[in-house]
Amino acid sequence: MAPPAPHLVDEILEEIFLHLPTPAALARASTACPRFRRIITESSFLRRYRKLHPPPLLGVAADKGGFHPAQEPHPSAPLARALADAADFSYSFVPKPNNGWLTPWYSRDIRDGRVLLECSSLWEIEPVFTNLAVCDPLSRRYVLLPPIPEEMTVKQERLVQFEPMLAPTGEDEVETSFKVICTAHYKSKLVACVFSSVTGQWYVAASPTWSSLGTVEPSWKCLSHLNYLCGCFYWTAISEKSKLLVLDTRIMEFYTVDVLTGYHLQLINQPHQSVCMPTIVDGTLEMFTLVGDYSPNLFRLYHTTRQNNGESSSEWQQKNVRVASPMFLFRSWCS
Repeated sequence: MAPPAPHLVDEILEEIFLHLPTPAALARASTACPRFRRIITESSFLRRYRKLHPPPLLGVAADKGGFHPAQEPHPSAPLARALADAADFSYSFVPKPNNGWLTPWYSRDIRDGRVLLECSSLWEIEPVFTNLAVCDPLSRRYVLLPPIPEEMTVKQERLVQFEPMLAPTGEDEVETSFKVICTAHYKSKLVACVFSSVTGQWYVAASPTWSSLGTVEPSWKCLSHLNYLCGCFYWTAISEKSKLLVLDTRIMEFYTVDVLTGYHLQLINQPHQSVCMPTIVDGTLEMFTLVGDYSPNLFRLYHTTRQNNGESSSEWQQKNVRVASPMFLFRSWCS
């Protein structure tokens, strides 16, 4: 019998390696022979492995610097302590631009082992385009981003809000590269500029008007409360809390999702209600709404769902309601 083709053997080995439970086990397997190492270190395999085995929680990086590692009995506690000892979360290795009195570097976003840093003038009151850098606190490598070109701004209007974030690494992108997305909120439109580490330049990816998104300009800074889920950034909520603003980073397009449909129409008149966050479960857009009644000191957590098919006419439906005290909710979210 002829031996199996080499590429078939590699595919079988890859499927076996995908079932190894931890990165440590994967690292040990890679030392067995050159063939194992070649398969395990390929970018396509590592992307598949990370999808099946999400990275463990190691801790929380504070906005103003510092790292709070996971503590015992969390299973990641030993690795978290090692990271805290080896990495520099004060970002002292990142030089500040020489353009006046500036704040220290502070983190704005963390993704794929990188930290997006920002520093601004100590005397700025109005929103401005700030200084940005991307760094790896463990290896102490960094990139200082160039300023956003003036021609990419809306010169005739005042900047209302500026929000930078790290873009997720795409399926076909090299893992050593990265992108930074900056959203600029103006009176008439929303502009998304993207910096690519490959080209070292900024470009405008999207610039829809508020009217084209089916809404009016928000009366307050709407881009502060965001969540990242499955390739999309969600801001909650704009237009008097009636819509979610969504940026799909896979196609770099903005759109809105109606909040006040279906069961949410019943929740809007509840006392002390606030939308906690959206989430994606099996391709379905879901949301949690916290409703509080302070007299008996109890809260109700409403779980609603909506098909994530991009149709604004889809209605929200109640999925579950949980009654709990504030302390129970605090312990649940922190665990």
